[in-house]
Amino acid sequence: MVSLGVTVLDVFTMAALTTFTGLDVALADTVAVAVASVASWKLHRTVAEADDPLLRWTRRPASVLAVSIGAGALDVAVVSLVVGSGPVALTTLLGAKVLALVVAGGARAVAYRVLLLGEVRRGLATRRSLSDAPGELRFSVVVPAYGEQARIADSVRRITAALESVHADGGAEIVVVDDGSDDATAEQAEAAGARVVRLSPNRGKGAAVRAGVLAARGRTVAFTDADLAYPPSELLVLLNQVEAGWDVAAGTRHHSESRELARASLLRWFSGRLFNLLTALVLLGQYRDTQCGCKAFRADVARQLFSRARVDGFAFDVEIFHLVERYRLSLTEVPVVLRASIGSTVRVGPHAVQMVRDLLRVRRWASQGAYDLSTEDAVIRPAGWKRVRHGHT
Repeated sequence: MVSLGVTVLDVFTMAALTTFTGLDVALADTVAVAVASVASWKLHRTVAEADDPLLRWTRRPASVLAVSIGAGALDVAVVSLVVGSGPVALTTLLGAKVLALVVAGGARAVAYRVLLLGEVRRGLATRRSLSDAPGELRFSVVVPAYGEQARIADSVRRITAALESVHADGGAEIVVVDDGSDDATAEQAEAAGARVVRLSPNRGKGAAVRAGVLAARGRTVAFTDADLAYPPSELLVLLNQVEAGWDVAAGTRHHSESRELARASLLRWFSGRLFNLLTALVLLGQYRDTQCGCKAFRADVARQLFSRARVDGFAFDVEIFHLVERYRLSLTEVPVVLRASIGSTVRVGPHAVQMVRDLLRVRRWASQGAYDLSTEDAVIRPAGWKRVRHGHT
């Protein structure tokens, strides 16, 4: 609404100046762009300002001024080029202005994004000095499961074996979240030694991981897939990274040191890369692989992230990355080994549509302030955290 209002102000000011005062088109457009730029900056700061990474440009007046001058010059140049000199019909003028708004608006959006990229990426790469995370155990591993009675017991036993050293030094647990299965998934997991959280009805991987993370008791919390597409030994790598001071350690299949023991289908590979491109709607960080099902978190960070998360489907990973950027947390990407995955519950077509829809929902929720931290729920306060939408500090 702010952007729409500012655009209307820009067009109305230019049209009024040229129609009622006879001002030269280029000069009238210059005045209109200046008025709209000031209004945009002020309104975004006072009306739309939340701690959204994509709105942090409003806190950099010098950068806003530089971008406004550049984009404004481009706007005036397009209008002048289209209408030329001499009298011009209002419809022609408005058509030229619409074209100028598209060109200059695109340049402005790219410029603001470039300005913010470095800031966000530097924040992600900066580890912070924090006291030990809270938790009864050293490590919790969350395994979302749906219809996995045939292999969940074996998966639990393999994870248990991989965590033998952690069991002996601080303790570990495996939390299997039965996401509304209509088979014996929960019973098989319990028999193999896992702690089971039951959801009913089936809600989706995001909901299952969220429930498991919020129920975990470890000082570091990780999640991995029930099919163990990533060998359980990878969990120890993630644990070490979090204990080394990172808030989040995310596995990535596209790291130069990652290995794939089985290639994904061409359709799945292409859809994955396309989805990573679409995450630019939400994210500023340069992540090589948002959808890798192997991630770990400090316990307090995990609770802060997942208590604010809303996405129940497969796009929950992107929502979590957005919250990491929003709360100025640190993140490191870790190479992984990927083996063949049999019996995956992912269906490329329907799930791809759902994931894109969820990306748009995350962007909308972010703009509405749904992820803002308040005084009460800011467990880990981000650097520079000043206020939220309603003025709490």
